[in-house]
Amino acid sequence: MSIKNKLRAGIGFLFLMALISSGLADYYLTRLSNASKGILKDNYRTLIYVKNIGQVLDEPGNKTITKAGLQVIENNIAKEEHNVTERGEGILADSLRSNFEHLKLVLNDAKVSALLKSKMKSNMYGILQLNMNAIEHKNNTTSAMADSGIMLVSLIGSLCFLIAFSFVVNFPSYIANPVRELIQGIKEIANKNYGKRLMFTSKDEFGDVASAFNQMAAKLNDYETSNLASILFEKKRIETIINSMHDAIIGLDDKLFIIFANKVACVLMGMSEDKLTGEYAPNVALENDLLRNMLISDSQKMKIYADNRESYFTKETLQVVNDEQVIGKVIILKNITDFEQLNDAKTSFIATISHELKTPLSSIKMSLKLLEDNRVGAINNEQKQLLKNIEDDAQRLLQITGELLDVAQVETGKINLNFGSTHPTNIVNYAVQAIKSLAEQKQVTININCPETLPDVMADLDKSTWVLINLLSNAVKYSPVKSAINLVVKKQGANTIEFSVKDFGQGIDARYLSRIFERYFKVPGADHDKTGTGLGLAIAKDFIEAQGGTIGVESETGDGSRFYFSLIINNT
Repeated sequence: MSIKNKLRAGIGFLFLMALISSGLADYYLTRLSNASKGILKDNYRTLIYVKNIGQVLDEPGNKTITKAGLQVIENNIAKEEHNVTERGEGILADSLRSNFEHLKLVLNDAKVSALLKSKMKSNMYGILQLNMNAIEHKNNTTSAMADSGIMLVSLIGSLCFLIAFSFVVNFPSYIANPVRELIQGIKEIANKNYGKRLMFTSKDEFGDVASAFNQMAAKLNDYETSNLASILFEKKRIETIINSMHDAIIGLDDKLFIIFANKVACVLMGMSEDKLTGEYAPNVALENDLLRNMLISDSQKMKIYADNRESYFTKETLQVVNDEQVIGKVIILKNITDFEQLNDAKTSFIATISHELKTPLSSIKMSLKLLEDNRVGAINNEQKQLLKNIEDDAQRLLQITGELLDVAQVETGKINLNFGSTHPTNIVNYAVQAIKSLAEQKQVTININCPETLPDVMADLDKSTWVLINLLSNAVKYSPVKSAINLVVKKQGANTIEFSVKDFGQGIDARYLSRIFERYFKVPGADHDKTGTGLGLAIAKDFIEAQGGTIGVESETGDGSRFYFSLIINNT
């Protein structure tokens, strides 16, 4: 039988017992009510009639019965004649009627009247005695019936209570115990105890659940057994691949316990794999500087002394995500020592070549100046044009070598800054004066807004001026003929002064804004000087950040560009 049918049967039986109990109670209560009504109707009213007649007959001070008294007796005898309910009561009622009729004829005869009254009282006593006996008999019968009803209803009620109590005590356990055992079984399965089985002897839904659970556990056990070897093989293969990599790799779970570390990572940290695996990474980091830097440092580039030499690594952190939840991470240290050495060699080469080129280029410019002197000799127009071209090329080469030297200086980390306190107008005036001729050639107007009330800034005057010149020259270069450039200097926040250069040229596409300060980057398709190196903005960024400031750009296609940088206010 299913649990649903068991519930229906149990509750239905209780309902039936309650219905029987209430039906019997109603039956006996109805019988008791009818019995009490019968006593009232059949016997008690007769007693009232007899009492009313007796009061008239025994009325003191009257030797004869009055008309009113006779009428009372007549009415009560008539009612008694219509309420004869006991055996022999009718004969007595007839005798009472006969004696009353005689009494009415001989009212003036005192002796005969007294005799008839005596007979009437005798008749009334007989009627009274019959009804009193009947009342006592009916009362005994009713009491016995009430006792039987009470006993039967109590018996059925007690039976219902016992069944309900047993149902309340046992049924929750009948439901809860299998559920509890099922929950325990599920927990065991979750802990990979696939040997767990449920033993339910019932043939209801719980029996079906136990059977399905046992089938599931058996299949999981078969699956676990059949796949264990392949899983171990895959694990071994992955470990072999990780250990064969030249990069240091460390795996952490979501609670920062070390899951694995390959041989390269163990060598770099100077610890064996068995001392790392399973350990809490922050605890290990307390005694291992490399692991502490890997966990805490935000720097993507690290210098490590290993194998008796300095090595360079880049750190990459990969989040391990499962169902949109981070369950761990993998830290990879890539060895870039060879690239760093090549980069250093490249920087040294650029610095050397640039430095070596400056001398002959300076000599060429000196020679050009001498050739332009009339004392050397007259030259024709074609020769003047050739000399002009040579001078332009020499100037361009000097500019390129100067930028390359600045880049080399930045890359080696040897930016020489000559900090000093200066007013923003000094930077603005030097820069505007430097590009004045370039602006006049394109008829570009520079609108300057630099209040004298601004505080001084702590900066390298030469390098800050160089940055502003670079921004102004770019603005002139990309501005239409006869346009304007807005140079605005204002206080930004509590501790910085912002310099901004706004042109009204074609602007920069939004997709290139994030790369505008990268070295050698040129905006594709821009109408600019093809001889540019793409180093100016990158050098400007390095110069400004070396002074503790920031640099940025805002631009929309067709609405020009706004380049800005900030310098720190001198609060001393």
